[in-house]
Amino acid sequence: MLIETTAPLARATEEAIRTGNVAALRDLLTAHPGLATARVGNMKTTRTLLHIATDWPGHLPGGPRTVTALVAAGAEVNARFTGAHRETPLHWAASCDDVPVLDALLDLGADIEADGGVIGDGTPLADAVAFGQWRCARRLVERGARTTLWQAAALGEADRVADCFSSDSDRPGAEDVTAALWCACHGGQRDMADYLLRRGGDINWIGYDRLTALDAAHRAGHRTLVGWLREQGARSAEELV
Repeated sequence: MLIETTAPLARATEEAIRTGNVAALRDLLTAHPGLATARVGNMKTTRTLLHIATDWPGHLPGGPRTVTALVAAGAEVNARFTGAHRETPLHWAASCDDVPVLDALLDLGADIEADGGVIGDGTPLADAVAFGQWRCARRLVERGARTTLWQAAALGEADRVADCFSSDSDRPGAEDVTAALWCACHGGQRDMADYLLRRGGDINWIGYDRLTALDAAHRAGHRTLVGWLREQGARSAEELV
């Protein structure tokens, strides 16, 4: 079932979801068979009711109860957005740092390693780390999410980062080390930044969002790290161009 965004049914359902009115939502689901699996949008871009429940900025009233009611009615917990990306509701919850809803989705069977994210076609963890949604990022790791080098560096997961360097035959290349150094600064991880700098990371690489590691640390408000980076010779992108 495809429902236009402006249709009365779509508006009523979204209102029930956004206000946490689970009773009204259940009434709509009962009155309209197929609503739980409906897609809202147009022929090019659609999302599910679970996507509405996890949409930015998240943290809707009664979010976990809403998600549970939708899945109980037949909503597909791993349904994909259709359009510019293929994100699942778990991606969206992670991007909003909405831990209670993220937990509810995982408890209901959401795929913690689902690909399709806006960050490199990656997982919910990739979204959470890239957008600085640290509570959800750490909860995903607690619940078993795998980490790449850059994700582990941003979270200060020293053992996971060290594991990436443990194999003589499959060590990270210079570009990966530099990207991880940048992400460590994005995450405010001074010891991790030092570790990666000593392994050849380029402290003055102009990376994501056209920022250097110094810029990333400054943007995130990590003042002590900014001072340390300056001592190591770090410069801003403006100083390098």
